Amino acid sequence: MKTYRKELIFNTIHRREFINITPAIEACLRESGVKEGLLLCNAMHITASVFINDDESGLHHDYEVWLEKLAPEKPHSQYRHNGFEDNADAHMKRQVMGREVVVAITSGQLDFGPWEQIFYGEFDGKRSKRVLVKIIGE
Repeated sequence: MKTYRKELIFNTIHRREFINITPAIEACLRESGVKEGLLLCNAMHITASVFINDDESGLHHDYEVWLEKLAPEKPHSQYRHNGFEDNADAHMKRQVMGREVVVAITSGQLDFGPWEQIFYGEFDGKRSKRVLVKIIGE
């Protein structure tokens, strides 16, 4: 069985962003040489997310609005966590959006349904963050 591991680094310019990382993940799959197996992709920070959905700007806007209603950033004083940091809302947004995705690999391709893409969700950005890609298979 083959194994492959790579860390991708993201530096966002905004506090919150959604980035389609599917092309980078597909490049990892090609590098791995795995034709049949599983791919795990996870955020390595507790204020970031990896998830699968449609690459549609209206949907991304809707996520932003919905997440802000669930866990508004301000006022910072509403959260007990915000003693040394001001990112309690980012922790909660990550919890809702999830930590990782697992995708089947079939015939050397990500075995997606229609419109599925992999996204990195940043909720406390403006600094370097890592995403792990782990691939196992034959």
